[in-house]
Amino acid sequence: MTLFDVPGWSVPGAPVAVPSKKRKRPSKQGLDQIQSVAVNMEKLMERLGPEQTHGAKTKGDHGGGVSAHADQSPKKKRKRVKDQVQQSHTPARGDGEQRMPKKKRKDREKKTGVDKVTSSPPLAPSHPPSQPSGNALTSLQRGMKQSLDGARFRWINEKLYKSDGVHAHAMMREDPAVFDDYHKGFRRQVESWPSNPVSHYISTLSAYPPRTVIADLGCGDAALAQALIPKGYTVMSFDLVSDRAFVIEADIFERLPLPGSEGDSDGSGKSGHGHGQVVNVVVCALSLMGTNWPNCIREAWRILRPKMRELMPTSGELKIAEVASRFTDVQQFQSLVESFGFRHKSTDDSNTHFTLLEFEKTGRKLRGEKELNKLLAKGHILKPCEYKKR
Repeated sequence: MTLFDVPGWSVPGAPVAVPSKKRKRPSKQGLDQIQSVAVNMEKLMERLGPEQTHGAKTKGDHGGGVSAHADQSPKKKRKRVKDQVQQSHTPARGDGEQRMPKKKRKDREKKTGVDKVTSSPPLAPSHPPSQPSGNALTSLQRGMKQSLDGARFRWINEKLYKSDGVHAHAMMREDPAVFDDYHKGFRRQVESWPSNPVSHYISTLSAYPPRTVIADLGCGDAALAQALIPKGYTVMSFDLVSDRAFVIEADIFERLPLPGSEGDSDGSGKSGHGHGQVVNVVVCALSLMGTNWPNCIREAWRILRPKMRELMPTSGELKIAEVASRFTDVQQFQSLVESFGFRHKSTDDSNTHFTLLEFEKTGRKLRGEKELNKLLAKGHILKPCEYKKR
């Protein structure tokens, strides 16, 4: 009985073909085939010579513009297309360049790293890619840049508060960009303040007599001078870096380049005011930053004029604005300033961020260096202004 001989069923006699497991080697296609065709065509072109290959025409062509390819068979047309593709992907050889065998050409391409399709290296861009400008930054990049700028500002701020004026001045001299970076960060901080002490002093001093002479110690970008000089006031601005316009470079914790003495006026032992001073008002707006800040109070007394009714109705004034958190004891700070020859006039602590104090110059006896050094060593009364670590 035949296998699967079931009534109504039939099995074809020819066996089902089982595919061979042996993989056929793929034929050359693409660029390899095009290259082999091109090589063969080159050989044929060389054998025929330029006379028979250039400008050849068919039998029916008598100058009427009919190409020699018009009567070609489909096979020849495909070959011609392949030829054109190969020519468009391979650079032309110079007149003096000899034809290189295919094997040698491949070896050279491997050594030089030249691509099979094109033997010429890719053209480099004529201009390097430009870095994105500040306006072209993404929101993420802007946030990262602001974080870095803020960290640099806090680092500089801490250095200025924890070093004396000499080291701070040296740091600015070595890298003037530190000064710019600090004040860029400072201006960003001002935007979050409920009020700006400098704006307060601009408003207050605008009511003084026009010939008032003002010394702005630690002036920053000299906002006080830029606002008051056009109104007829004389403003001398001092800071660690000069802007070659309003700011005079000086360490405000050392001797300022201004006239004035600390000696008694008559040598009688009575309280004196010194002589030779030219300044009516000294402003220290957030500028008592160094560890040796008491030197600035001493210099303020030296350069301030005494009471002169014909010029100023009051004695020379000292205006101080400081961060409220720096004061361990405001009364202790006031006493120290008075020890240098000042009388306390007022304190305004209504602002959540800053405390404003005003003093008036008074007469004093000439102090010895030992007594002065004790006063100058009390810089710890003001704490350094430090930002929280982030």
